[in-house]
Amino acid sequence: MKQVLVSGGSVRLETVPAPLVEAGTVLIRMDHSCISIGTEMSGVKSSGVPLWKRAMRQPQHVKKVVDMLMTDGLAQTRRLVQERLAVESPTGYSGAGIVLEVGEGVDEFAPGDRVACAGAQCAFHAEVVRVPKNLVVSVPDAVGFDAASSVALGAIAMQGVRRASPTLGETFVVIGLGILGQLTVQMLRANGCRVIGVDLDRSRIALAEKHGMSWGVHPDDADDVAQVARITGGTGADGVIITAASPSDAIVSAAFRMCRKKARVVLVGDVGLDLQRADFYAKELDFLISSSYGPGRYDAQYEEGGLDYPLAYVRWTEGRNMAEYLRLIGDGTLEVKSMIAAVHPIDNVDEAYRSLQSGTAKPLMVLLSYPRSNEDMPRRMPLTPQRPTNTKSGAIRIALIGAGGFAKGMHLPNLQELKEEFILRAVVSRTGHNAATTGKRFLAEYCTTDHQEVLKDPDIDAVIIATRHDTHATLALDALRAGKHVLLEKPMALDETELRAIEAFYQEGSGPKPVLLTGFNRRFSPYAQRIASLVQKRSNPMLINYRMNAGYIPLDHWVHGPEGGGRNRGEACHIYDLFGFLTGSQVKSVQAMALTPTTGYYSATDNFVATMGFEDGSVASLTYTALGNTEFPKETMEVFVDGMVISLNDYRSLTVTGSRQKPLETRAPNKGQKEELQAFAAAIRGQAEWPIPLWQQIQATRMSIMVDELLHPNR
Repeated sequence: MKQVLVSGGSVRLETVPAPLVEAGTVLIRMDHSCISIGTEMSGVKSSGVPLWKRAMRQPQHVKKVVDMLMTDGLAQTRRLVQERLAVESPTGYSGAGIVLEVGEGVDEFAPGDRVACAGAQCAFHAEVVRVPKNLVVSVPDAVGFDAASSVALGAIAMQGVRRASPTLGETFVVIGLGILGQLTVQMLRANGCRVIGVDLDRSRIALAEKHGMSWGVHPDDADDVAQVARITGGTGADGVIITAASPSDAIVSAAFRMCRKKARVVLVGDVGLDLQRADFYAKELDFLISSSYGPGRYDAQYEEGGLDYPLAYVRWTEGRNMAEYLRLIGDGTLEVKSMIAAVHPIDNVDEAYRSLQSGTAKPLMVLLSYPRSNEDMPRRMPLTPQRPTNTKSGAIRIALIGAGGFAKGMHLPNLQELKEEFILRAVVSRTGHNAATTGKRFLAEYCTTDHQEVLKDPDIDAVIIATRHDTHATLALDALRAGKHVLLEKPMALDETELRAIEAFYQEGSGPKPVLLTGFNRRFSPYAQRIASLVQKRSNPMLINYRMNAGYIPLDHWVHGPEGGGRNRGEACHIYDLFGFLTGSQVKSVQAMALTPTTGYYSATDNFVATMGFEDGSVASLTYTALGNTEFPKETMEVFVDGMVISLNDYRSLTVTGSRQKPLETRAPNKGQKEELQAFAAAIRGQAEWPIPLWQQIQATRMSIMVDELLHPNR
């Protein structure tokens, strides 16, 4: 399918695989989509700004890079920065079309329904989009797809008006008569208000007057603040809604000065906010911010999870605002079509964006139209010609399922370095643009949004699974049953049922089974390997203390939710595997105690101590915390054994006290990711045993499940 992508200061029409429908989502074939002249053009321009200029504007990101250099080293930091710079971003957030499919749990829509959709994370300029159900609304029969495609802009304007709480007979000023300002004028008129509009473009003032605006003010004709005072008989406006976009601080200052005492000012647009106390203090003004489409915006549980707010408690959500906007168009209260300056076929997207970048008068609204077709959109797309396997080296044909930040920053660069051992055959991602751009960058032969494409491909020997945690076990079993070797990013599973299913697969039948390697990479680090060699011939059990200064992750991050399973199962499992590797022994007891935060800032699952006893008598404990500071090393370990103290510092250095063993040190942390891939290749070729015995992979996963059960017995 065709999709518009942005990079390097320009837009480009690319062919990418179509998305699959998922639970709680709606698959929509776009008919029209609306270009947001302000937001999108700003994004296009910023994508072409040189890195040094971006750094000057956002110094906080420079600090992040410096911190990353200190913790991850130059090579890894360079990889991640280059990855960010190379991103081709999707654009668009408002459109309308026909429902193709609905996912599990969606009862509100059916194939063939006419709908509109919104959301910068999903409602792209693309022939087919996948949108969560709470960001989809039905389009009334009286409303065309062209007008309905402006649904996001309409909801933004409506939320600004709701924040202003207009009442019959009040006088409002609207500063900025672009598309949001024009819609705001009409909505205020529908609320029985008199409206004064301020803009630098006389044609926009004239259009707003046609839509019922009472007075138009051009700053060249008179001082706008004085003019508002005259129109209102010297009392000032009851409220001001700012829909302009400008870095100037003068706009908000003027808005305050236009008001009567105890009036309200609502900010919808993007303007300078260097506020002057004298402008609003004496009048005791209310200054309100309008957050995009309305309640639910930026709430992942609402937008992605499908959790609606009860109408009795939240009358107007972003979805209800979208639906009401379309109803007002349908009954003639709002007039939209006269503001559509042009409709460009998707194939002419370059022309559409050039018209917005020209120095002439800017149009209010420009749309893209899409061809109407009943043909299925392909979910697999070739990228480079198939390359013959290097028979001399026995290179393994591999596919990546899940092209997220870690996979692109770690696994794929490592695969490129190990080109004698691996050939990247395919890249799978939920979103077509990510699958295509990642596949092209790392020279995959094809990309797809459907993992079944790689599982049924006889020319793929192995897969790397790097999706969100709740999909790991299911995808791994699918791949193993398809005869593919699997490198499964941790965790192996999130619960005992998933774990037993994997165990059962390897207990079935008697023939050879594919290699399964869970991504417990710490044990492959040269540091872990050195420690293992030091304790191999020990005469006594070990005492192991591991501290993970894990860092704070906001509580609304996916890792805390059902997709992630929490940080114990998602990250601490690394360390449980390391304990098993160093002891070479089965665990016989697990104890755990959590710190209960006194405020809601920290999660109760982020701060705990887990202690394991092993059959060989060794005792290992993990202190895992989000309470610390990032300037302190993230991971440290001390091993006490046979008169030695082995001290590991963040996989950068290793010292041994009580022995003549030389210390080990590297310029950058080495946690064994590359070595893990090399061990995976050797096992697939039959040159070595499994990199991690299956029982140890299962043991580490089961330990994480047991720790969670001890920390949260009632969950």
